[in-house]
Amino acid sequence: MGRHTAGANGPGGRLTAAAGDGRAGWARAALLALLASAAVALVAAGLRSVLWLVAGLAGLALAAVGVWWALAHTGPVRWAGVFLSVAAPVAVLAVFAAAGMLGPALGSLVLWVLAVRAAQHVTAPGHTPSARDPVDAEAPRHPWIVMNPRSGGGKVERFHLAARAREAGARVVLLGPEHEDVAELAGRAVAEGADLLAVAGGDGTQALVAEVAARHDLPFLVVPAGTRNHFALDLGLDRDDPAAALDALTDGVELRVDLGFAAGRVFVNNASFGTYAAVVGDPAYRGEKVHTTLRSLPWLLTGPDAPRLRMRAGDVRAEDLQALLISNNPYLRAVDSAHPGRRARLDSGLLGVLGVRVGNTAQAARMVRGSRSAGLLRLTAESVVVEADTGTVPAGIDGEHVLLPTPVVCRTAPGALRVRVPRGRPRRPLERVAADWPRVARVALGRPARAGS
Repeated sequence: MGRHTAGANGPGGRLTAAAGDGRAGWARAALLALLASAAVALVAAGLRSVLWLVAGLAGLALAAVGVWWALAHTGPVRWAGVFLSVAAPVAVLAVFAAAGMLGPALGSLVLWVLAVRAAQHVTAPGHTPSARDPVDAEAPRHPWIVMNPRSGGGKVERFHLAARAREAGARVVLLGPEHEDVAELAGRAVAEGADLLAVAGGDGTQALVAEVAARHDLPFLVVPAGTRNHFALDLGLDRDDPAAALDALTDGVELRVDLGFAAGRVFVNNASFGTYAAVVGDPAYRGEKVHTTLRSLPWLLTGPDAPRLRMRAGDVRAEDLQALLISNNPYLRAVDSAHPGRRARLDSGLLGVLGVRVGNTAQAARMVRGSRSAGLLRLTAESVVVEADTGTVPAGIDGEHVLLPTPVVCRTAPGALRVRVPRGRPRRPLERVAADWPRVARVALGRPARAGS
């Protein structure tokens, strides 16, 4: 059941001016900033402000074309793309400055950003009980934790995680330099009486142990000792202080979160297919990431044997996709510079789907339209089928390269995982909503917003 994503307002029903204790003021500030943003441009350039806007968008489109040339070609065309991607925005800024429009343009942009942020504050949902709310949990009697000393540049040793876990009563298993089956170790721990499974390592290791914990309905604890730790971040854990997560062994609460599955393989963050997965699968990638990517991308994007994917989600179908990302719960935005790779919640019961299809310079230029671009597919679904013209397809499961037989069925298991977190964890999962301007206007005028609007 595919559903296109379009600025969800998040949970919550009726919103009134009084419900937010000052939301009416934020709503009026948002409208004033929005009007001021337009007024600055009109005062500075009158109707010509439309032409300046077109010029700015043209510069972005040319920069996008340059990036496409740099990624999809080699030799002189690649160098021309590098030049164009830098020269186009610089030229636009120079033209704006020469015409005395740079200051007004920047001022208008700042006011627009402030207007959007204020509007988001107005339409942010109030606290409502949900499956994400923590419940009290008894301390485990026989916790088990596996630690990867090599993850995160040696965080296990640097933060004395093994010693602290043992002090809290946990049985600690340290992974050695040789390959070990982490899922088998976790299964053996369950057979020996472990009543909580934990991981101090990267997202890939976490997914393997999370699958065992979900299968036996045991609580699962995350210690963010990896490099990126996206799952831990969206759980509200502090990646800069991984030892704080161990507090959950003695004073923790429990959350129910979803798990994603791709051909039976569990993922806590995402499963990627196509271009990115193929690059990561190159044996040279680990040692020379940038060089390997630049060498591989032209063949993967425009070569005669470039991988092309097909996707089915309910009644939504897409073909000739170069890259496809299936996430355990949807990401906030397709491109989010403020919070890259962030999810507002982990218990929506939906997969996020993000597909990219760019075959030529015209399509690359249209990518500046963002989610409205025909080259960008974004939707949510309970299940997704990934197809290719080959018997297997490379995939990245939480960053781990695997080959999966096609077609690949991706699905979500709502509330499948019991996650134990510290009672006083520093941050709640991120919550962000789109700027709903009709709703903001009603709140500014003191009128109740219609439920579901």
